[in-house]
Amino acid sequence: MTHDDTLPEPGLAEVRITAASPDVARQVAQALRACFAGTEQRSYPAGETGTGTQLRLTLDTSRLPRGHALGRPGHLAAGTGQTWA
Repeated sequence: MTHDDTLPEPGLAEVRITAASPDVARQVAQALRACFAGTEQRSYPAGETGTGTQLRLTLDTSRLPRGHALGRPGHLAAGTGQTWA
């Protein structure tokens, strides 16, 4: 796999989701697309044996779905490194 340091255009975010199960990766992608407009995900094998899944998608943070407003999430699991400004 190559390492690409190219930045996306302003307002866009490139997201990679890696999971042991394709269903779990798709659930995370679906949740992100519920908050932001996004491209269809691209799927790649992941893990040492290639049995996991990596999904890649591009999100447009400047366009929110109709009727959606971002606010402080109330469903974050406790853990280190979680901040919300």
